[in-house]
Amino acid sequence: MDWITPYMTQHPELPVFLAIGIGYWIGKFKLKGVGFGPVTGSLIAGLLIGYLFHVPVADTAKQFLFMLFMFGIGYSAGPGFVRGVQDGGWRWVALGVVIPVAGVLTAFVMARLLKLELGYAAGMMSGALTESPVIGTASEAIRSLPLPGEEKERLIRQIPVADALTYIFGTFGVIFFCSYIGPWLLRLDLKAEALKLETAMGMDRERQDVTSAWRMFELRAYRLDPSYSVVGKTIAQAEAMAQPAWLFIERIRRDETIIEARPDTVLKAGDVVAVIGLNETLVGTLAPQAEEVFDRELLDIGQSSLEVEITRRDIAGTTINALRADPELIRGVFVRVIRRAGQDVPVAPGTVLQRGDKLTLFGLTPTVERVAQRLGNVAHPPQHTDFVALGLAIFTGALLGLALAFPVGGLHIALGSSVAVLLMGLAMGWRNSTHPEFAFIPPAAIEFMKSIGLAAFVAMIGLKAGPVFVDAIREIGLKVFLGGIAVTLVPQLVGLLVGRYLLGLNPLLLLGALAGAQTMTAGLAALQERSESPVAVIGYSSTVAFGHILISIGGTALIWMLS
Repeated sequence: MDWITPYMTQHPELPVFLAIGIGYWIGKFKLKGVGFGPVTGSLIAGLLIGYLFHVPVADTAKQFLFMLFMFGIGYSAGPGFVRGVQDGGWRWVALGVVIPVAGVLTAFVMARLLKLELGYAAGMMSGALTESPVIGTASEAIRSLPLPGEEKERLIRQIPVADALTYIFGTFGVIFFCSYIGPWLLRLDLKAEALKLETAMGMDRERQDVTSAWRMFELRAYRLDPSYSVVGKTIAQAEAMAQPAWLFIERIRRDETIIEARPDTVLKAGDVVAVIGLNETLVGTLAPQAEEVFDRELLDIGQSSLEVEITRRDIAGTTINALRADPELIRGVFVRVIRRAGQDVPVAPGTVLQRGDKLTLFGLTPTVERVAQRLGNVAHPPQHTDFVALGLAIFTGALLGLALAFPVGGLHIALGSSVAVLLMGLAMGWRNSTHPEFAFIPPAAIEFMKSIGLAAFVAMIGLKAGPVFVDAIREIGLKVFLGGIAVTLVPQLVGLLVGRYLLGLNPLLLLGALAGAQTMTAGLAALQERSESPVAVIGYSSTVAFGHILISIGGTALIWMLS
């Protein structure tokens, strides 16, 4: 490989992209849901390439990418974090705080017991809690310590080694605890509990992987025979008679004239009514007793599917069923999808809405637009990134992080630019969720910042630590691995006991919340598979924002505590 060595050493951008490509390839491989993922894959690829070639890595490039990532994760997690605190779900907030704090304290105790140096301790925490941003926040905290430059670099090179050693059990441990150990400790039949919870929420479980959220909606025309019971009734009375089925009359053809339906309009024999509802409801309820007719002009009504973000306090905390009970609020509109913290939440009568939820509404265009405006912000944001806000926010956050210092054990330690940028992103993401025109950054751009920013950053970290990788494993490998097992499992156990016996949370939702607080989507997926239900996502989405924010900041806190 001598021929390629000059290219790799003289052009460090080449091995960085090679590490990203190999890392994402490694991240594709999973064994029963357990794998390294693209970020840790990039770290491992960087370590191997760095071991084979001496690659100079610029600190400026690393920090630039890491700042983008930290802002991106704060921007995306900010709305869920702030609203989780504001909206009174204090039990979920408590659990979302307890688990990350337990993780940091466990890492601190294990580092003391095993006599680990700062870098190994931070890497153990990063991998065991599967939160790679700790690599960056801990590295920055080490740089702020009053140590010689070479000693700082030596400690920082330890972090990715320990992270790589502990990440795989960090993934496996959460998956196994949430889907096997936790249910066993709680004496919980996952399938029975899921069915019970779905029944309480009013979910229709006709197929294992489908609920009422995904059924087709139809607009059809029916002629009213004089014998029909709805003749002589107002539209409001006729729609009430169809319940619990949700059918809405939108237009009427009467004597060759098309009139718009109003709640007080009285239906007459011979009217042709345009009715919208779930396809199977129309077929099962109206088709056997009503004459369906083809009337293109009557049915030629614009239909829309709009995404709206819940922002109103009086809507948050209510159920889908409660919204339906107000005919003036949501009449004629169907909720197709509820998305919370990046995950789809089951659409059922008992589903409780939270501020920040993104609802996909379906119905006739005027009705959907009216309802969307009453629920919150309609998703009509700009299409281009606000680079002015992005640049100034990262600059201001980084500057404040470097300028603000706190006395810790006789030392004055800076908050850190990465932590401050994370908090600035959190504030701007929350503000944008309430005022969509403010500092808008498209979701695809945020995803790119989070994925490529962190993958490239850890690849560079790996390239720099590669030369000491093998020697470090020989020196400390088993000790760090065993410590990582404790750091993974102890917060899960603490969260299980606190959530079930102190906070009294539903056991299935609690298991989902455990996966969320340690930011392990694979743990949620395994729990959903074993319970044969998507409902655990409600717990996951209630704590995942706390996990991202608090564990990332915990990297700085751990170094402060150990130093």
